[in-house]
Amino acid sequence: MTTQVTEETVSPVDSDIAYGRTIDRALAHRSAISEVFVTDVRALGPMAVTAGIHLPLTHLYYSDHRQRPRLHDSLLFLEAGRQVAIAGSHTHVGIPVETIAIVNTFRFALRNLWALRIGDEPGAPRIDTVFSGTPTRRSGRYRKGRLVQRLFMGDVHIGDHSMDVQFLKKHENDLLRHAQRGSAAPLTSEFAKNAGPGPAGRLLPESVGRGNPLNVVLADPEVTAGSVTARVVPRFDNPALFDHAYDHLPAMALVEAARQAAILAAGAGTTGPGAAQAPLPVYAAGFEAEFSRFAELDLPLSVTASRVPPGAARHDVRVGFRQGAQDIAALTVTVVDPTRPFGL
Repeated sequence: MTTQVTEETVSPVDSDIAYGRTIDRALAHRSAISEVFVTDVRALGPMAVTAGIHLPLTHLYYSDHRQRPRLHDSLLFLEAGRQVAIAGSHTHVGIPVETIAIVNTFRFALRNLWALRIGDEPGAPRIDTVFSGTPTRRSGRYRKGRLVQRLFMGDVHIGDHSMDVQFLKKHENDLLRHAQRGSAAPLTSEFAKNAGPGPAGRLLPESVGRGNPLNVVLADPEVTAGSVTARVVPRFDNPALFDHAYDHLPAMALVEAARQAAILAAGAGTTGPGAAQAPLPVYAAGFEAEFSRFAELDLPLSVTASRVPPGAARHDVRVGFRQGAQDIAALTVTVVDPTRPFGL
């Protein structure tokens, strides 16, 4: 595929960004150094930063895809953007490191997919971020905030990301969780101790574009003419999705479940023993999400995605999560065929 680089795709490259090592894992809220993808954060203004990011080539989770051509994982850029936002808020906005950030909504879209081909990168990746928010008069704390990001590979504009978050102190978060549940919430670390291959109905990896069963998060699909519904059953011993202990399913785990549901809904694979063995020409290039409640660890969670015609070059898949009678989250996943030129 050939793509014309226009002025809209070009941004001046900050040659001072360092790429030699990743930042302190505490600044990115990660436990494992291998799960940190930010190499440097530098100020662009009072509420703006630019950051270098590292794109691993042999990652257990982000490199495990059957989609062809081989592109860097869209969720790797989303996670890197999340880490840049967290680190930048600590180093340049004054948000304390121990602050808990709860994602309310986000929008993420990639473009110029040709620039994401693995092995043929047009330049070093970076993310520019602008923060906004109003501190309280009494304490000067930020209770809510918004960020807008532009993603680049060298001088090529490859994507945009915006996110609305709520900031809580640990004891405020504990009170909120207890009020919602009426009891203390269990932790993912408790479930991980007894982690195994999971339910017998877990999907085959290739049916959701994966190779490693550890990365499959769906089971027991029910397919109708208009939708696909499945149980959400991530492996709590997956070190990428659960880098540290959570008392709920984190947003990135739900986004992965939405992506896998969208791949099924797009007709990219089958769910039985005859699941497609060939590489899949399906790529999740965009996500729009709204989270209304925490996804509890000790209650069944289902995901439903609207069906789309197989072979579509681009389609927006509506995805919803329910736990009991409660709606947990709603997402729209944009799936594309990166082998077909349609402007991305």
